[in-house]
Amino acid sequence: MGTTDRIKAVAEKVIKTKKNGDNVIVVVSAMSGETNRLVGLAQEMQVYPKPREMDVLLSTGEQVTIALLCMAIEEIGFPTRSYTGGQVRILTDNSHTKARIEEIDTDSIQADLATGKIVVVAGFQGISEDGHITTLGRGGSDTTAVALAAALKASECQIFTDVDGVYTTDPRVEPRAKRLDRITFEEMLEMASLGSKVLQIRAVEFAGKYNVPLRVLSTFEQGEGTLITYEDETMEQALISGIAFNRDEAKVTIEGVPDEPGIASKIVGPIADANIEVDMIIQNVAEDVTADFTFTVHRNDFKKAYSILQEIRDTLGARRVTGDENIVKVSLVGVGMRSHAGIASTMFKALAAEGINIRMISTSEIKISVVVDEKYLELAVRTLHEAFDLTDRAYD
Repeated sequence: MGTTDRIKAVAEKVIKTKKNGDNVIVVVSAMSGETNRLVGLAQEMQVYPKPREMDVLLSTGEQVTIALLCMAIEEIGFPTRSYTGGQVRILTDNSHTKARIEEIDTDSIQADLATGKIVVVAGFQGISEDGHITTLGRGGSDTTAVALAAALKASECQIFTDVDGVYTTDPRVEPRAKRLDRITFEEMLEMASLGSKVLQIRAVEFAGKYNVPLRVLSTFEQGEGTLITYEDETMEQALISGIAFNRDEAKVTIEGVPDEPGIASKIVGPIADANIEVDMIIQNVAEDVTADFTFTVHRNDFKKAYSILQEIRDTLGARRVTGDENIVKVSLVGVGMRSHAGIASTMFKALAAEGINIRMISTSEIKISVVVDEKYLELAVRTLHEAFDLTDRAYD
């Protein structure tokens, strides 16, 4: 589908909502591929462009989209008004390329809505106190939409994407995955943090903080999508809501460090100082009063983390440093875990039956994550999907 066809499809969705008698504010992102094109242009000009100038450049993508969408809607016969982030005055801090929203002035939007206009706002961008254009980072358009919905006390924030909702797992891995009618903010946060690409974490965090119901819908298909909201105590929650996975995992181990107070800080401190985020951590103590310390990082940070541990190995008195880039993380997510025992046991038995060895385990109140060899990713997901009866039986 071409760019203009996609914009026209969005316009049709907007008009349908407007005909229901609702006030409509549309937050849009740049056209498909446009951000990558702009980044490519910047890299042709300068190896390391200044963040401020990148914000000026990247914010133009959304400006093009809001103008074209307004034209499409006007052609159908409905009045519109477009706004950039600066025109709305979406006030942010000064952190270029990863700004945080601090305040939104809704007076202009409210005035336009009162006259029946459909308001179209550029997502992903704002303006700092000193008047500089800023951008919100990855997923910024979703964050803008949720922030505006919160500021305007909207009854619901609808996110139109290329998928028709949130699924029990990625249908490309398990074709029999089924769409969820609803999921809690807490579950969606876990799934987003564990690798689900449907919504960005910041948008879900914002929605949960301000209690803005989110609904994920398809731009191109009809349907009710998936509602993301607070846990409804009147409804029985599913045992497991979904299975998330992350391919971008790597682990490093420093073996034979002294088992003494402060050793974990001496290991993780230099990693944190290098701006590397640590995920899962395991420490095993041996009979000779030494310990093996293992943690996972993003695969892009593996070589840097490995090098840091090699540098501090002798200082710590460790035996050696090892690593593995061929691992993945697979996670069960569900608020039903709070009131049901035996989830971990069922998970481990199902994986063992398929000969899948678990390298690491991490748990929380509504999540169990395991690290396994990368070659077992798809098998692990499909096995757990079946073990916890998440399969859409319409495909059986």
